[in-house]
Amino acid sequence: MEANPETPRLHIEVRGEGPLLVWAHGFGGSARNFRPQWRRFSERFRCVIYDARGHARSDAPPNAHDYSIALLCEDLGRVLDATDPAPAFVGGLSLGAATALAFARARPERIRGLILASYPASRGAGPGGFSRVARAFADRLDADGLEAAGSEFVWGPSSGLDARGADLVRQGFLEHPPHAMAHMLRGVVHALPTPEDLAEALRAKPLPLPVLLIAGAEDAGSLAASRTLADALPSAELVVVPEAGHVVNLQAPAAFDAAVEAFLAREG
Repeated sequence: MEANPETPRLHIEVRGEGPLLVWAHGFGGSARNFRPQWRRFSERFRCVIYDARGHARSDAPPNAHDYSIALLCEDLGRVLDATDPAPAFVGGLSLGAATALAFARARPERIRGLILASYPASRGAGPGGFSRVARAFADRLDADGLEAAGSEFVWGPSSGLDARGADLVRQGFLEHPPHAMAHMLRGVVHALPTPEDLAEALRAKPLPLPVLLIAGAEDAGSLAASRTLADALPSAELVVVPEAGHVVNLQAPAAFDAAVEAFLAREG
């Protein structure tokens, strides 16, 4: 993976003892998105949550070249190395899932198992499918700021979020630096490979790791992406959570946690 021209300080929270379990949040989120799982699973695991570069309490480098999927993978590696040298379970939501999978493909020896929730869709304007509109979203951020851009692309009518979910997403999104969100959209989200391209690559070079894919039944884009990846990963299990959308771990925590618990018990 490419060297990072500016290594940002990352906000990291660690709780519990046992095998390492790291959670990576999605675009526009923060470590807070995985607080419920951080608390629950720290009873048996050394749980880690962190803010990705450009998000919340982590540093937000000023330049566009400081944002790429390779650099997000490098940051995930730094989090793992700082907390436990042994192979870890790594879970992620949306962009966090894309980061976890990219890291596992590059450094499979550092991973015991993957939990990929709400994998980013290949198209669409909802929270799971930002890739197609990433550049327009970034341009709106540059021109009008977080509130206006977020209301159009994140928590507005096209998001599929209910009023409570939209309010929570908005509250989290507004704590990020606008320049970092724009750089993330152009340098990371827009550049993500489609699930179809990933599936082809995974069939050509299989990933020798257990994988749990979780998607909300009401998140059509991520559900389709998760099915595509599950078909390409012979050791993968797909769990579809009824009456849940993109932020599945917060919208249906009992079902999400039960699926994760079963996976960890089986693979741990």
